[in-house]
Amino acid sequence: MKQIFVNLKRFEIPKSLGGICQKDDPKEWIEWIVGECVSLGIGRYEAVEVCFLLQENLLITAREKLAGYAVNDTKSIKIGCQGVFRENAAKGGNFGAFTTNRPAAAVSNMDCKWTIIGHSEERRDKLGIIAHYDPTVLREEQARNTANAAVDKLINEELLCALDAQMKALVCIGETAEEKGEGSFEEQQPGIEAVLKAQLLRSLAGIEAKQCHEAVVIGYEPIWAIGPGKTPPGAEYISFVSAYIKQVVKENFGFEPAVVYGGGLKEENAGTISKIGSIDGGLVALTKFTGEIGFYPEDLKIIIDKYIE
Repeated sequence: MKQIFVNLKRFEIPKSLGGICQKDDPKEWIEWIVGECVSLGIGRYEAVEVCFLLQENLLITAREKLAGYAVNDTKSIKIGCQGVFRENAAKGGNFGAFTTNRPAAAVSNMDCKWTIIGHSEERRDKLGIIAHYDPTVLREEQARNTANAAVDKLINEELLCALDAQMKALVCIGETAEEKGEGSFEEQQPGIEAVLKAQLLRSLAGIEAKQCHEAVVIGYEPIWAIGPGKTPPGAEYISFVSAYIKQVVKENFGFEPAVVYGGGLKEENAGTISKIGSIDGGLVALTKFTGEIGFYPEDLKIIIDKYIE
């Protein structure tokens, strides 16, 4: 089974408010997204699961829209959320004091099957909060390493809450340009391995007790290569990293996870990435990067078809 995740971030914000959405009503927008995807046959893939990671305000609308179609037309489409809080509701415990936060129990109750955890944007946010308390994390290596370990601990707590709520999780990891270092690819490899192994061990701690091998997918984000004007890693780089991720998880947690490319699956790279044996899918965000920038279902269909070819 190949895994395609679609992270719709905050793409529902209309252009009039600084976003990229061509529709002013977010409810109308997500109904259009779901309807178009079903019409294009995205729900009928046999060996591909397509998970839409949605904003909390759109989860119920998306679920209700999907429910209006025949099961066979939506079988490969799943709905997920964009993260869960590090604490959860519990009988005899906290039953609802989660103002501004998203406990796993709440989104699971909305029929969310998946969540994304540890995306580079989430990690940057958490690190930024720590930096407001201790600005040295932005300029001193030891302080930054300590802060990154704390971020991994928070990511781990979120993951365990998601698993306890019977959800599956896309757990993202990746190295920055500074962590990748200088020199040739061969010279960079030990540093890359050290960063990714530390993230994996800290972020996945405790999952071996959950017996949840199929519930955890690793998303590899080459943070140094994400953004306008940056050069993405080649197949050799992605192959090396994804194989190493599988090796570390196998050795330390007893299973080989699916690994998806989180640096942006696009029409231009889908064919190349699909040929990497240690990659099991990808993460899509924007589908059009010039002209009318945005997310378009017909482009998503092209990306998926190019990947599975």
